[in-house]
Amino acid sequence: MSQRILVVGSGAVGGGIATALAQRPFFERCVVADLDEHRAEHALRAIDDERFAAAPLDASDAEQIAQLARAERIDVIVNAVDPRLNPPVFHGAFAAGCDYVDMAMTLSTPHPERPHELAGVKLGDDQFAVADEWEQRGRLALVGMGVEPGLSDVFARYAADHLFDDIDEIGVRDGANLEIEGYDFAPTFSIWTTIEECLNPPLIWERERGWFTTAPFSEPEVFVFPDGIGPVECVNVEHEEVVLIPQWIDCNRVTFKYGLGDEFIEVLRVLDKTGLAAKEPIRVRGVEIAPRDVVAAALPDPATLGERMTGKTCAGTWVTGTKDGARREVYLSHVADNTETMGRHGIQAVAWQTAINPAIALELLATGLWQGVGVLGPEAFDAMPFLDALSERGESWHLDDRTPTR
Repeated sequence: MSQRILVVGSGAVGGGIATALAQRPFFERCVVADLDEHRAEHALRAIDDERFAAAPLDASDAEQIAQLARAERIDVIVNAVDPRLNPPVFHGAFAAGCDYVDMAMTLSTPHPERPHELAGVKLGDDQFAVADEWEQRGRLALVGMGVEPGLSDVFARYAADHLFDDIDEIGVRDGANLEIEGYDFAPTFSIWTTIEECLNPPLIWERERGWFTTAPFSEPEVFVFPDGIGPVECVNVEHEEVVLIPQWIDCNRVTFKYGLGDEFIEVLRVLDKTGLAAKEPIRVRGVEIAPRDVVAAALPDPATLGERMTGKTCAGTWVTGTKDGARREVYLSHVADNTETMGRHGIQAVAWQTAINPAIALELLATGLWQGVGVLGPEAFDAMPFLDALSERGESWHLDDRTPTR
């Protein structure tokens, strides 16, 4: 019980991870680091716990990350920054001899000639390419351990082990009825990440075809979400579950669909058409800056939106197949109510729903209930210890048996 943790990034999710960790006794020290040390200190302002400290850190510098990890005798590094910074954080952890946890994997590159048909470089390919090196060193990189990916993958593992004999499709479905007072457009998660995953060609996996892609926002369907959220139109979006789930779970098809809404989709299309979604820097009045960074700077910080938000967000995994010779269809889900998460933890719902999962994973690793080496996704581990821990923390999850439609 002497785990020492470095959280890289102190935004909405990084701060949420620190808050979730502060409620548990399993670790010895947690350093929360950010390019702006004052931001890290602000993230810890409500945590009265001498195990925590803030530190300055440039997450684009792998050597600086490794140096801080060595100086603090860190056991595990949690990556809570935008996925464009995954390579230096990932390699910095390896250089320092630490375990590693992230919530979004290394970025994809669309196929150069047929981007809406063929997969190019997939999410996480760069990390899986060095899995043997992590395994040989006896270290673990637990990738995609947020809510989606993360809890959604744990749900998939649980369904495969306990609910089905044969699985046809595993489809992650995300929807919400959140509203934010005073803003016409205010994403509740990193706009940089949102633009990346929504405008890239969505990935689909099928047993006979392997991985392939479609156009952004394709194959709309209305999915009924629980706990009063109701029917929401969902569309294909690029996401890590489609890469991770087929590697550990036997099924015929894997998809990811997100309830974005027509207005949100239109904003993203406009950003794309105008070039404001671009992540490559352009020169403006003698300064090099990425248009997407300008968009991010112009929008409110998701960490500040909690007091203005109302409603719920639902993350879950829809599974179809057979059990004991009969068709079965289920939706496993977790719902976060913003009023509740703000009241209990002072963290807005989307950030809290993401942050609680790596915090639980860290404890399972520290106590030995989860063990592994190499580059692994959440579905490589037994789901029950995780789901039991989630319930123990007052985060109820639900199994909704539905009438099979296929």
